[in-house]
Amino acid sequence: MSETTAPVASVAPAARGRRARIALRTVQVLLALFYVIASALPKLIANSYAVDSFDRIGWGATGMYVIGALELAGGIALLIPALQSVAAVALSALMVGAFVVQMVVFDGENAATPLILIVPLALIAWVRRSSIKELLNLVRRRV
Repeated sequence: MSETTAPVASVAPAARGRRARIALRTVQVLLALFYVIASALPKLIANSYAVDSFDRIGWGATGMYVIGALELAGGIALLIPALQSVAAVALSALMVGAFVVQMVVFDGENAATPLILIVPLALIAWVRRSSIKELLNLVRRRV
């Protein structure tokens, strides 16, 4: 081996696992911020764009507030360990609905956004699936 080439140090599996957990948690925090600030807040404060969009859908203020509350709850639940997987599944279902609405009502104008959001949500739901067992254990203890 020459002086200019050095052996490539392999990263220990524990270090890779730690980095993966940190990366996933970062994605969860970013998604939570997106859902709470960029998605739920405009609906909950009746931003004119949100009001116009929900009027166009035909759901009015009630639909807007319900969807905003669901997004707020989902965004917060993404940060709670026992709820993170369930929140990711619920938000994915909400994004499927958003995709359908975008396609049907808005002619696919922003249809890619919900599809893009489903990808990290599905990853969170899968990787954090053990949190569902924790949640079930908590519920069983209370019953």
